[in-house]
Amino acid sequence: MEDHAEARRRMVENQLKPNRITDRRVLAAMGAVPRELFVPPALRGAAYVDEDLPLGDGRFLVEPLAFAKLLQAARIGPQDVVLLVGDETGYAAAVVARLAATVIVLVASGELAAELDGRLGELGAANAVVQTGDPREGLPSQAPFDVVLLVGSVREVPRPLLEQLGEGGRLVAVVSDGRPGEVTVFTRIGDSWGRVAVDDAQIPELVALRPPPRFTF
Repeated sequence: MEDHAEARRRMVENQLKPNRITDRRVLAAMGAVPRELFVPPALRGAAYVDEDLPLGDGRFLVEPLAFAKLLQAARIGPQDVVLLVGDETGYAAAVVARLAATVIVLVASGELAAELDGRLGELGAANAVVQTGDPREGLPSQAPFDVVLLVGSVREVPRPLLEQLGEGGRLVAVVSDGRPGEVTVFTRIGDSWGRVAVDDAQIPELVALRPPPRFTF
């Protein structure tokens, strides 16, 4: 039988720490959340491999190292309110719930929302809330957020998500416009946003945030 606790330990020691993941809170959170519970039984033996696991219908479990890079760049504090976009397994929410005061998971489907809500409830993530809406529009009624975290790569970040950051708030995403992806941090400063790329990463595209087609005549 697979020893998942040992697999989590090896993930932290062999994948994360050697690749400059030094934030102790991130390491502890990822070392505590059982990734195997977020994939079908047939894939549980592969839950800790260092690659994205496709789950069908465009869903995937994000690879450990890329996700750790996002978390480390976000600098989530214990008092922060986090908006999570693109988490269609609940894994990211379960980890972020150990780092933040509140995490709100935004999904487009009511059926998916019910699935994730049940899964997070079983794990005791009482500070994680699942809501439905258009991921490109965010949740303006509950803004501002301290952190907006995108679980998936994007070509460009929808402006409404940036506008829902509070002063000094961070939006973190893997930005890829056909070139290698970069973990990018957008920080709100008044009515503008600073932008800095902090690391390389490759994860699947967040299709729900794909820009609408532009028609020319």
